[in-house]
Amino acid sequence: MKQKYYLVLNNQERRFVIESLNQLRNKLIVDGKYTDAVDEVLLKIIGAKQKKFKVIFKEM
Repeated sequence: MKQKYYLVLNNQERRFVIESLNQLRNKLIVDGKYTDAVDEVLLKIIGAKQKKFKVIFKEM
């Protein structure tokens, strides 16, 4: 069974990840290398559902 991982990103972090992956993809295209892995991750991040939730910090 595959293990699932979840990332919690705010809008700025999400935009930064997408831009970084796109830059990596462009570099691989210029170098003539395969972009399959980067494309897959990029599509997963772009198509991921965005959930709103509240983080509550409690000091003990």
